[in-house]
Amino acid sequence: MKYALYSSIIASLAVSSMPAVAGRSSVPDYSGELPAYVHSVDYARDVSGITIYGDAMTWWNKAALHYKRGHSPKVGAVMAFKPHGNLRLGHVATVSKILDKRRVLLRHADWSPINGQRGQIENDVLAVDVSPRNDWSAVRVWYAPNNDLGATKWPVYGFIYNDGSPLPRVVPPQRKLVAAPVQVARSDTQKDTREPKVTSRSASTTFQAAFSDF
Repeated sequence: MKYALYSSIIASLAVSSMPAVAGRSSVPDYSGELPAYVHSVDYARDVSGITIYGDAMTWWNKAALHYKRGHSPKVGAVMAFKPHGNLRLGHVATVSKILDKRRVLLRHADWSPINGQRGQIENDVLAVDVSPRNDWSAVRVWYAPNNDLGATKWPVYGFIYNDGSPLPRVVPPQRKLVAAPVQVARSDTQKDTREPKVTSRSASTTFQAAFSDF
């Protein structure tokens, strides 16, 4: 029941794809409450089917016992980022498409702030191999506030391969999210260009409830 609730939340937050060559994320136009805070590890598990738990920086070593690993991207594989700069706990993202030898598209969460909020989902965004040996040991990743690739060269452990299962379909969100009416006694009446930053923002009550038994 909890997993079903979590999946429905993720599906409602997922964003439809933009043209692959542009590499930009498709950002939902929410006129109501912003979506719950989604961590990269939670979204990577849901999209890739790879069931590793713990901070993103621990995934690479934990995967050695249960999954194949390598340094070449494959659709469905999880790109495991090393801790670096503001990514003190690392980061994980799922490969959704391979464009060529040095460019892939990713599905991930908690990277670009969307409408000033972190913990948001981005689907099919560009990542480019910038390693000297062309071995995907360093990448630049699309950063929405810049409308371009971020400047940082992020170090990468490599790729954790799933069992070959296809990725779930991206479900576009509704254009408007309207909260259920609540009876109350009285009526209730800039552009962030920083690189990704780890925050301690708490998830919404709904999102916490979905994970209360995990």
